[in-house]
Amino acid sequence: MAAKTAGAGLEERWRDILSVHARTMCEIDRVLHPHGLGASDFEVLDILATASPEEGEQCRVQNLVGRVHLSQSALSRLIGRLEKEGLVQRSICVEDRRGVYVTLTAKGRDLHAEVLPLQRDVLARMLHG
Repeated sequence: MAAKTAGAGLEERWRDILSVHARTMCEIDRVLHPHGLGASDFEVLDILATASPEEGEQCRVQNLVGRVHLSQSALSRLIGRLEKEGLVQRSICVEDRRGVYVTLTAKGRDLHAEVLPLQRDVLARMLHG
């Protein structure tokens, strides 16, 4: 009986986490929509904006896959859209022709700086708990 209760408690906590995540992502989408961005778009821009200097402000697409919770194909489509909007730029890695780098453009860096306080405000409101 105790194992069943513990399992139910874990499941309830898990559902709470999923619920907070879904509500937070929806709210981020809502506040960023007027700026032409969604929550996943912002995540990519945010990771690129905070790339460590030793990466030369370049980030391999492969490194984004584990950090943005999208499939490789969905992430590629998202990056393609951001590139079309002039927010990021893709380039082939010279050392490894299979590798693709993504970097923020000046326009992408400016938009990220503009919307960062909006995203952080949502996090503060939704995750105050």
